[in-house]
Amino acid sequence: MYALHPGRGRRWREIPGIELIASEGRAVITFDDGPDVDATPAVLDALDAAGAHATFFVVATQMFRWPVLMEEIRDRGHEIGLHGYEHQRQDRISPEHSRDDVIRGFGAIEEVTGERCRWYRPPFGRMSTASASACEELGMTPVYWSAWGLDWEDVAADRITDIACSELNEGGILLLHDSARYGRRPNAMATARAIPAISARAADSGIALVSLGEAVCK
Repeated sequence: MYALHPGRGRRWREIPGIELIASEGRAVITFDDGPDVDATPAVLDALDAAGAHATFFVVATQMFRWPVLMEEIRDRGHEIGLHGYEHQRQDRISPEHSRDDVIRGFGAIEEVTGERCRWYRPPFGRMSTASASACEELGMTPVYWSAWGLDWEDVAADRITDIACSELNEGGILLLHDSARYGRRPNAMATARAIPAISARAADSGIALVSLGEAVCK
């Protein structure tokens, strides 16, 4: 991934976050940009069928739009992380705006769930000094990824599966999306349809798909 995006490696070294977990036969599966009636329910059903738990990095404005889906995510045993109050690229807004977006998002999740959020994934994987400082003050850890499914593009489920599994190894963190709101595709159902095959291929390689919290706490 760094070979294709050398600037990302430099940025992530400047503001470190979690990119990998301890191997131990596991990989983390994550979803960004939701919740959304678009595909979140289908993603949850697919995860249930696969026996997998995930971390959902939610956008607070989406969370307020679909509060029932937030309850559903948590009731099914998944974990909530923050993807921002809005879906803002942190290095293209002012430090004040960047800091406020993180703090407001953190407060929104605490208001809705009653829990303090542990994880923050910046939109587009782009942190700012201000967002990093806000995370440190709030006790949140930035989270990046080591594999993705290219599923913000309008690609079929089998293509998402092939891309994701070509990069996913033990100790990896897989980035997927349960909403098409910020992507280039009409809906995110292809991601939901890819989950059974991704899970099956991971299992064939001896890899269990887990949430970030499960990975770091066990």
